[in-house]
Amino acid sequence: MAANPRVVSLAPSATAILDAAGLDAHVVGATVHSPTDKPVVGGWLNPDFDRVDELDADAVCTCDDLQSDVAAAARERGYDVVHVAPTTLDEVFDSFPVVCAAAGDASAGATLAEDCRDHLARVADAVAGRDRPTVYCEEWADPPMAAGNWVPDLVRAAGGSAPFVAPGERSAEVDPETVAAADPHHVILHPCGKGERGDPEAFEARGWNLDAAVHAVDDSLLNQPSPAVVSGVDRLARLLHPDCDLPEPWAAATATAPATESDEGK
Repeated sequence: MAANPRVVSLAPSATAILDAAGLDAHVVGATVHSPTDKPVVGGWLNPDFDRVDELDADAVCTCDDLQSDVAAAARERGYDVVHVAPTTLDEVFDSFPVVCAAAGDASAGATLAEDCRDHLARVADAVAGRDRPTVYCEEWADPPMAAGNWVPDLVRAAGGSAPFVAPGERSAEVDPETVAAADPHHVILHPCGKGERGDPEAFEARGWNLDAAVHAVDDSLLNQPSPAVVSGVDRLARLLHPDCDLPEPWAAATATAPATESDEGK
């Protein structure tokens, strides 16, 4: 490991993790999908490795099974590749020290994970004993896909129930009858890669005849395996339990700048 590692982040989640852990100074490049002023090195699935070479990176960060080929290509070029593929909320938090090790400071990631878990424990205390509304989280509209991976964990952490996909399983196509049979109280639209562009009016126009409140939520708050999911839980908790005395929304203690744009990819 270099004394002052230079990291190129090919995953928006890694960029967000390193920033929240106070390690942004080690990031010398990132994909176009990361809201950062670092040099751009292409896209999530099509990075420009010639540009990565120019940046003299010591380590490259990738995330998710969909980036397996990208990670393999980086290894073939001789890079130290830090690849994570969390599928549950616990695994998301466990990935923080792994990613931060690329910048030479795994302990910063461990501290960040502890801070995130502590905040969610306060949310859990606030919603304890309340009825858990049923929530349909839709990650994609055509075809309709119920969100999987860590999203069911996020709903539960926010005081709800998401019965359509088990935690840790991939998002799954659903039909209107299945959703209607669960009688959800809330519909959360967070189409991957589209920020807050979930369209409640378009959803209502489907004629699914659900007696549910429909909300559009920034996809990065739910889809990205980074500290953003803690903000996602805060957002969901306020939608599901608007009269609850919840803790102030989480913010990273050491982040260099807030992420204000949505991310495509993981």
